[in-house]
Amino acid sequence: MDQTTRDKIRSTIENNPVVLFMKGTRHMPQCGFSAQVVQILDGLVPKYETINVLADPAIRDGIKEFSSWPTIPQLYIAGEFVGGCDIVKELYASGELEQKLGAKAQPVAPPKITIGDTAKKAFSESLQDEGEFVRLEVSPRFEHGLSIGPKQPGDFEIQASGLTILIDRSSASRADGVAIDMIKTPQGPAFKVTNPNEPPRVRPISATELKARLDSADKPRLFDVRTPEEREMAQIEGSEPFDPKVAERLLALDRDTPLVFHCHHGPRSQRAAEHFVSQGFRNVYNLTGGIDAWSLDVDPDVPRY
Repeated sequence: MDQTTRDKIRSTIENNPVVLFMKGTRHMPQCGFSAQVVQILDGLVPKYETINVLADPAIRDGIKEFSSWPTIPQLYIAGEFVGGCDIVKELYASGELEQKLGAKAQPVAPPKITIGDTAKKAFSESLQDEGEFVRLEVSPRFEHGLSIGPKQPGDFEIQASGLTILIDRSSASRADGVAIDMIKTPQGPAFKVTNPNEPPRVRPISATELKARLDSADKPRLFDVRTPEEREMAQIEGSEPFDPKVAERLLALDRDTPLVFHCHHGPRSQRAAEHFVSQGFRNVYNLTGGIDAWSLDVDPDVPRY
């Protein structure tokens, strides 16, 4: 790492009480691990600095050397390196992260969980040792994980159908009312987790459907998450460039406001759309196939690249 990069990293850490080096931005995380840490910090502090390592390869490589830590994201608090996603989750689960941030710990009630008879039998057969329990995890994107393992600091012990279910503090706030059962699939029996807290999903919208919506009186706002260089090559008429300042303004809108996101082929805008669903927006769409599909199916005058 050259000295200029080292000085830039050190200055950023020293001049900001809370800094997250991540992939993407606070309002548009570009990886699931970064999104998880953002979700946790958003619930604890109103303001913190984020550094998009994807925008600067020197910073992306340099922060790994600076911290002697091989992965992204990386969190610093008051100049101290805290760790990556797993460590942040552990500290949040134990309540230590609030102490480091000087935030007031919010009480989390133990969730109520229901387990069907077939699922209970399968779990019971999987428990081999006295110190093993069923663990349920619910990510900020409401991805559900079931595993077997020992109790960890800060875990809730939930009694359900005669079984002890472990759930960490972060997951607990998203798990009240969860029902776990078994279903038959072509591949064999599988666990099914039903969660009443799960928010609406991002809705796919085709290029032709979007064209009809844009031509209607109740047209949605269309945001282009691509780079300025890509917008110079091709753009959909009426689309708005999307950046962190725009993302901040959108958070002030009514949560029923229809929002449509697009990129080149779809993946980048899907991540942006998912972020706004996580912020409570209920009518969020992603253009299937991106601007490339628009060129093919709606307006061939829009250049393909």
